[in-house]
Amino acid sequence: MTETNALKTKPALIVVDVQASFPARSYYVADDVPTFLAAQNRLISGFINAGAPVVRVFHVEESGAFSLASGLVRPFEGLMDFAATHTVEKHAHSAFAGTSLAAWLTSQGIMRIAVSGIRTEQCCETTTRDASDRGLLVDFVAEATLTFPMTHANGRVFSATDIRERTELVLADRFANIVSVDEALARI
Repeated sequence: MTETNALKTKPALIVVDVQASFPARSYYVADDVPTFLAAQNRLISGFINAGAPVVRVFHVEESGAFSLASGLVRPFEGLMDFAATHTVEKHAHSAFAGTSLAAWLTSQGIMRIAVSGIRTEQCCETTTRDASDRGLLVDFVAEATLTFPMTHANGRVFSATDIRERTELVLADRFANIVSVDEALARI
């Protein structure tokens, strides 16, 4: 499918790892959560209202906060309640690795996705790169992603904003279109 034809089809929204596991992690900082949830919920609502599919992705590990036994592999508090069109549990950073996502998208004729969720530079970025390598067109909705400050080995602290901007920089025009929530909704 050409890029022009793909843009004419409805995209699927991929909601990556917006789960209750994160507040249980030591690096969790809630500062940006209200802004993130407002953007994420508006994005989900817009896709649902347009009749476009919304895919929920949960990250699952054998132990800890991301294990099924923890009871935290469930929607993040404050995320709107919605019936996902498709749900996958992943065990790697990419939502495609070892899951049914690629086959499901193909079976639905979907060649374009919008990526949102937690963490911006980790599972959202990795899913975006993987999707692009698979030939999908990707809209990366950075304002509907969440991450947390990180400290480099040299002691420099990178804020969530720094990390988001870096992610936009490395994805833009190579792996994805960087779009706002409004732009993502307009592209449905």
